[in-house]
Amino acid sequence: MSTAVVEIKNDIAYSFLQNLEQINVLRIVTRDVAKHAPTQKLSERFAGCLSSERVDELQQELSQMRNEWNRSTY
Repeated sequence: MSTAVVEIKNDIAYSFLQNLEQINVLRIVTRDVAKHAPTQKLSERFAGCLSSERVDELQQELSQMRNEWNRSTY
């Protein structure tokens, strides 16, 4: 048996799922979406992971890549 998460978009779809549950094809397991939402932002979670030297290198590479897009190729 496997589990799948389904987003129900309207009442017709929900009643269809209930009918499938009645004939023992599936089982509806309700889940509160708010409980499973991440409590911490990724920016907060990974803040400080890179050294300031590495950040400077990445910023410099990013600037260089942006300049290459603006450069004429003909």
